[in-house]
Amino acid sequence: MGRFTIIEIKDHKTRKEFLELPVRLYQNEKNWIRPLDFEIENIFNPNENKMFQHGECCRWIIINSSNETIGRIAAFIDHKSKDLSDQPTGGIGFFECIEDKEAAFTLFDHCKNWLQKRKIEAMDGPINFGERHQWWGLQVEGEHRPVYNMPYHKAYYKSFFESYGFKVYFKQFTYKTIFSPDSLSDIIKWKAERLSKNPNYRVKHFLKSKTKQFIKDFVQIYNEAWIKEIPGIEGITEHQTKTLFDELKPIIHEKLMWFAYHNNQPIGFFIMIQDLNEYLQHINGKINLFGKLRFLFYKYFQKNKNAIGLIFGVVPEFQKRGIEAAMIYEFSKSSLDKKFPFKTLEMNWIGDFNPRMSHLMKHIGAEVYKTHYTYRKLFDENKIFKRSEIIQ
Repeated sequence: MGRFTIIEIKDHKTRKEFLELPVRLYQNEKNWIRPLDFEIENIFNPNENKMFQHGECCRWIIINSSNETIGRIAAFIDHKSKDLSDQPTGGIGFFECIEDKEAAFTLFDHCKNWLQKRKIEAMDGPINFGERHQWWGLQVEGEHRPVYNMPYHKAYYKSFFESYGFKVYFKQFTYKTIFSPDSLSDIIKWKAERLSKNPNYRVKHFLKSKTKQFIKDFVQIYNEAWIKEIPGIEGITEHQTKTLFDELKPIIHEKLMWFAYHNNQPIGFFIMIQDLNEYLQHINGKINLFGKLRFLFYKYFQKNKNAIGLIFGVVPEFQKRGIEAAMIYEFSKSSLDKKFPFKTLEMNWIGDFNPRMSHLMKHIGAEVYKTHYTYRKLFDENKIFKRSEIIQ
């Protein structure tokens, strides 16, 4: 046997090694939170991950000559979005490795070869075989605990990616602020108050008793605000949204979801959720009976104080009219309610290709708290590398 052997994940034993390797790697890292095992496994399950309907994926572990698992990785192709760049582009993700450059490069090479056999000419990483707001990017700055379903990484991973030839395709910033009107700039307050005087506009928070109508409103806004504006973003159906809301039901707080309307037509939303990692740090990745009991204990007796900005959208026709300001002002006033438990808000995943959102963060008193990089590696090194285009 050579120094390393790469094994495809195909059975219970290798799946377990894939899940357990990070537990060993991060056992002394106080900020690392073990993800839920079933959520990681669902990413690689064709019955659970809709990406398999138009994509393909494979994952591996790497073992040393002593038969110890020392690394892992996955490679994938989304055939719907692979041709949106100048060259067919795939992805790699869920990379973990001991501090061994040769082992890391062996994993990168294996993914590159797998992708090249499928006519792919570049790879982005580390990314997710799924939605961008989950498991996307390499954490490179901000020694803080990750928010729910976002990665936390070893500091030496950055040198692995960059010395292999990956270049920064875009940066993702996580901003943090407090729930308080006092944190807002005067212009946010002015815009919000101006809009509140116009009877044609209305801002209100989610009500569980009217979930069905809010689902319809969410779908309408999402499909107008996102799929028409950003290439590669798919539309969403009411059935998909209902499934999402059903999954979130146990942790939904009505004043973390805000909607804007013009003449009773939905035009914007700001969706936040509780940061589940405040609970998941106590259950070691397992939702068995013991894990459920621990989760419920911390949910009811140790109130969550951190929220995550999940998704923000205003339909194009109503952008730059102060709709964003009105929703921000209303949710910030929630802090005045003594029953509102949340103290801080992390605005996760704001790309450096979106200067408007970064500018908005300054107006809500938010500062960069963590930074992730999404890298791209061109297989033909003679091609000109281009960073992600700025959204105008």
